[in-house]
Amino acid sequence: MDHRLSPEHEELRRTVEEFAHDVVAPKIGDLYERHEFPYEIVREMGRMGLFGLPFPEEHGGMGGDYLALGIALEELARVDSSVAITLEAGVSLGAMPIHLFGTDEQKREWLPRLCSGELLGAFGLTEPDGGSDAGGTRTTAVRDGDEWVINGSKCFITNSGTDITGLVTVTAVTGRKEDGRPLISSIIVPSGTPGFTVAAPYSKVGWNASDTRELAFSDVRVPVANLLGEEGRGYAQFLRILDEGRVAISALATGLAQGCVDESVKYAKERHAFGKPIGANQAIQFKIADMEMRAHMARVGWRDAASRLVGGEPFKKEAAIAKLYSSTVAVDNAREATQIHGGYGFMNEYPVARMWRDSKILEIGEGTSEVQRMLIARELGFVG
Repeated sequence: MDHRLSPEHEELRRTVEEFAHDVVAPKIGDLYERHEFPYEIVREMGRMGLFGLPFPEEHGGMGGDYLALGIALEELARVDSSVAITLEAGVSLGAMPIHLFGTDEQKREWLPRLCSGELLGAFGLTEPDGGSDAGGTRTTAVRDGDEWVINGSKCFITNSGTDITGLVTVTAVTGRKEDGRPLISSIIVPSGTPGFTVAAPYSKVGWNASDTRELAFSDVRVPVANLLGEEGRGYAQFLRILDEGRVAISALATGLAQGCVDESVKYAKERHAFGKPIGANQAIQFKIADMEMRAHMARVGWRDAASRLVGGEPFKKEAAIAKLYSSTVAVDNAREATQIHGGYGFMNEYPVARMWRDSKILEIGEGTSEVQRMLIARELGFVG
């Protein structure tokens, strides 16, 4: 397959690359260390149309595709992952469920503001006792007249507690099948709904300039019309969302891996030891060459999965492969970049320190590496 970019996609890549270096890079270090959400950066991303990249123009989007989103995520993550994951979650988890499964009225109400970056959306899936077992959802939604009454909790939810968060789409058990298995549905819960409590931000190892919180629902009442798609189809909906999200996370991971190369090349040319740049040593050159190789192949992987998605072809296996490989590569490259920087790689003033802290979650979020291997094996015909 030819994964070279079209002129339009290349123009987007250059635009986001410039934005990342000129706007994000000078500001994000201080925000990261203070654990502050980058509101000003997010507003500018909204003005650029990044939150609307894969959505139709009729709903306020840019009329692009998932490849365009991946390109933007990769370029942002080359500089900072907190900003990149804010965009990824806002699009893939916040707005995409409404675009794919929402009614015309729900789309009119929410998508224009989500596409503009005026509002952020979140997806409440993971639960404290569930983790990767999304089918074991314990949050419930009981029909009471024209309302759903929601009770339960969610954890690790990105973009759920910012000043501009407008909604969280929550998965909840709304009934039981004849065999006793739960019917899981997706329901839109607007921010500020009585009984909907957002906890303080987590103290995290990385992604410190992104918003991640635990949510609680105590007799939360929302209209029956807030049901997203068909009742009982929530499980199938979030499997689709996660498949697509893995492509986006893979692009983000590739960006982090490439950012490690960028910083290592620069440092290896500037840092002198024993009378010469450390980049003159073949050991350093080979280490960086391996890093570049890994980042290149990760890029091929996510672009292949994105091309299949955009083309309407099956992409589940390719998305899992891309996510598994790119997240591994991100961790490997972050470790090597830190080693190349020596003691300075352990100092937070250097970008590679952020990259090292940010990389590990990529092997966990949107399905752990173990889950990706399970998915790949199933696609190869294995069961059990």
